Order: sequence, then structure tokens, then C-alpha cells
Amino acid sequence: MKRIISILVIAMITMGLSVNLQAADKVASLDDLLQMVKKARTDESKVNKQRLAKFRAARNQQKQLLNDAKAQLRREEIRSEQLKKTFDQNEKHLATLADDLRIKSGNLGEMFGVVRQVAGDASARFKISVISAQLPDRTPFLDDLAQRKELPEIKELQQLWVALQTEMTESGKVTRFKTKVTNTDGVRETREIIRVGSFNLLDADGFLFYDTDTSEVRDLQRQPESKFTSLVGPYFAATSGIMPLAMDPSRGNLLSLLILKKTVMQYYHEGGIVGYVVTGVFIFGVLLVIIRFFGLLSVGSKIKKQLKSSTPGDNPLGRIMKIYLDNKDDDVENLELRMDEAILKETPKLEWGITIVKVLAALSPLLGLLGTVTGMIATFQSITLFGTGDPKVMAGGISTALVTTVLGLVSAIPLIFLHSIVAGQSRGLIHILEEQSAGLIAEHAEKEG
Repeated sequence: MKRIISILVIAMITMGLSVNLQAADKVASLDDLLQMVKKARTDESKVNKQRLAKFRAARNQQKQLLNDAKAQLRREEIRSEQLKKTFDQNEKHLATLADDLRIKSGNLGEMFGVVRQVAGDASARFKISVISAQLPDRTPFLDDLAQRKELPEIKELQQLWVALQTEMTESGKVTRFKTKVTNTDGVRETREIIRVGSFNLLDADGFLFYDTDTSEVRDLQRQPESKFTSLVGPYFAATSGIMPLAMDPSRGNLLSLLILKKTVMQYYHEGGIVGYVVTGVFIFGVLLVIIRFFGLLSVGSKIKKQLKSSTPGDNPLGRIMKIYLDNKDDDVENLELRMDEAILKETPKLEWGITIVKVLAALSPLLGLLGTVTGMIATFQSITLFGTGDPKVMAGGISTALVTTVLGLVSAIPLIFLHSIVAGQSRGLIHILEEQSAGLIAEHAEKEG
């Protein structure tokens, strides 16, 4: 510290001398110069004394602050020891009180455990109960009671009993009330609905769904089958008496599964492109059968009319009779050949399209088999990419395989049946032509004989 002070004093003297030397150029005589030097030394001495006094005062102040901090530290250490002793005493006192509470509570501890369990179970049941759509805000009290660490009061036990009794009583009632219902577009509107015990909610249009996550009543995205929904309207409109109604004893679970159940059209579209091709083949085959059925029916009607007339008409039998009349002067062999030729000309017209129906009937199950193979290929590809951990990943390919197989069989079986009908019609008409031709030839042979 003394070294620093010496350096500062030397620096100040040097600065003072430099100032005096600069001022010396301005003095008029040596006496003036002497006076200036003395004055500068006096001023410099005062400044140095002031600086030294200030530094000593600051040093004394810092020392006082250090002493104060040490004293504060000692006081805090003493206080810490006192607090530690107090904490240890409180711990012992709390342990003693806990033992006293356990001894005095006795069987109340077991009762408290039962109350907490019952409150928790009731809260979970009330949250999924459709009765909460009519009686909301029942679970906060039960949740608080289930998580509480102190013994419940008599008033709270009575409130728990009332809540359980209310749920049991309301589960046996059919109640009509108004509430907010969220439709399929997400818009909430006030409606009059019916609660059937703790099983179903419904309005005039069908069944409703109680969303346990948001505690809201919602419209179902899709109603179940008509055999269930057809009972809802009359039941909702009735004011007295006994009316039939389909109820969900699982309190909404079965209804949710029925909604997830796929419709026939959803299954159909899972067949993909192969399924659409099979459908096209089936429709084409049915149209062809319809055309041939009514065509053969018309031809058969004309042939039956021709059987009653000796004048040849514009029909297969009439054309054969015309050939007979045009060549009745020929011998039997030539006439028979001409008649056979005429029948051969008429046969393709009568059998047209029937072979195509037969081919389509055989093609449909083959296309179904093609869809089965492509579906299984897609399934194995999914297994390769994602493994077998999630069955839903494989369900798409398997569904395609099964649906196309079903579509192929559904297409082939009716086509085979329809083919047999039109083929029988065609064979019957050809048989009539052959029979009448043989009769005419036999008649001609008798005349020659």
C-alpha cells in the first residue's frame, strides 16, 4: 500500500513540475517563477493529503463492513441451530400425534379406505353413465372425496349415499328432458330427448351418443340397422303404454360396435378394381341374358303360332316350311339335305350370346381368384414393411382378397343359372325345328311311297 502511495506522489510532483515548466515561459522574472513553484507545491501537498485521508476513510469503512458481515454470519448460524432444534422437536411431536391419531381413530381408518374406494368407483361409473347427460357435475365431489387424506365428515358421507341412491333410482326411469345436442356438423342445438334408464339416449330421429370425454350428447355419425331405428320414432312419439324398443344393455358399447359394422357397399368397395371388373362382367352377362331371354321368348311365340298355320311366316319354322314347299318335288334325300341346311342356318341365330354367358360365368370366379392373389400380395407387402404387430395393417389386403372371392362367386352362380335357362330355351326351339323338319320329310316320303 505504501508503495502505491509513493508512486502516486511522484506522479503528481512530475505533473506539477511539467505544468510549472510550461508556465515558466509566461513569467516575467525569476521571482515570479519562484512564487509560482512554491504555490504549486503547496497546492499539490493539500491535494495529496486530501486523497490520503479519503483512502484511509474508505479502508476503515470496508473493515467495518467486513466486521458487520461476520457478525451477521454468526447470528444466522446461531439461528440455524435453533431452527434445527425446533424442527427436530416438531418432527417428534408430529410422530407422537400421528400415533395418537392412529390409536384413537381405530376402525375409522378402514372405513376411510372403503369410502375412498367407493367414491373413486362411483366417479368412474358416473362419468360414463348416460344419466350424467341429465344430471351433470356429479363427479367433482366424488373425485375430491376419493383423493382426500383426512377422514370425511358425516355430511359428506350422507352426500355420497345420496349420489349412489340417485344413480340407482334414475337407472330404472324413462325420462324426457331438454338438453344441448351436438349434431354431425358440430353445431349444438337444444332438443327434447328421452333417456331410457342408464342404457340409451334417443330423439325422434334415432339413437344418440353420450361422449364421456367432453360430457356432451352427440348425434351418431351413422345410425344402426333399420330394424333397430324403426322402433325409435313410435317410441319417442308415445306418451303412455308399452312400446317396443331396442336397448343396449352394455350402456353404449354395443351401439358403438353396430355403428362401426361395415355396410354391404363398404365391403363391396374394398374389392377395389378387381371387384369393379367382376361387377361389370356380371352386369354385362345379366343384360345379355335378358336380351336373349326375351328374344327367344318372342321367337318361341312366333314358332308356336306357326305350328297352327300352314302358311310360312317370318320365323325359323316358317322359313323351313317355305324351303319344304319350294322343294317338295325333290326326292327325299335332297329334301332332307335342304331341310338340314335350313336348320343349320337357324341354329346360330337361336344360340347367339349363350356361349358368351357361359364364358362370363366361368370368368367371374377366375377374376375373384385374381383379386384374392393381389390382396394376399398386398398383405405380405404390409407385413414386410410394418411387421405383424398391428393386425389393422394387414386387414386391408385380406379384406380385398376375401371380398373379390365373394364377388366372383356371387357373379358366377347367377350367371350359370341364367345360362341354363336361356340354353334350355334355345335347345327347345331347335328341337321343335328338328321335329317339324323330320315330320315334313316323313310326310314327303309317304307321298312318294
